[in-house]
Amino acid sequence: MQSIEGKKADYKSKSGSSYFFTEDGVYRLSNHWGRAANCKWRLQTTISNSFRTKLGFANWSAFHPDNETEKLYFITVDFENQTVQYQHKCSPDYQENYVLRTTAETTKVIKSIRELFSSDSWAKHFENAEIEMLRKIIIENLITTNQSLLEIKRTLRENL
Repeated sequence: MQSIEGKKADYKSKSGSSYFFTEDGVYRLSNHWGRAANCKWRLQTTISNSFRTKLGFANWSAFHPDNETEKLYFITVDFENQTVQYQHKCSPDYQENYVLRTTAETTKVIKSIRELFSSDSWAKHFENAEIEMLRKIIIENLITTNQSLLEIKRTLRENL
């Protein structure tokens, strides 16, 4: 927290987060992360500690438009670590094959993907099929098409 040591916060939210503005971006000192007002903060760190209060930094260029109605988000998946994240369409990771969704749609698809990673019970209707291969096919279809999970599974069953 040396970056803000001795500095007075430029803004303090009602929930207790402190913001320190610089020429390059903004520091946020907070004990809660995720959605904050109309911002979505994601901490990227390899440091694990038990302190709830953390200092985050975002470059001004990392801020993107956000609202509940526009299709602004796409989903990326790390199959090796079985993790899923949403990204903003302005992200350099965006590829045209990714489907853009609203916040609510994105949340729903992420929930489905997490369920696919955490359980194998969905695979009981697929006899003699490799679960990891099915999981990957289903998830890739979820992030690259507008088909529902049910539609994807139905099509897959018909083609196996």
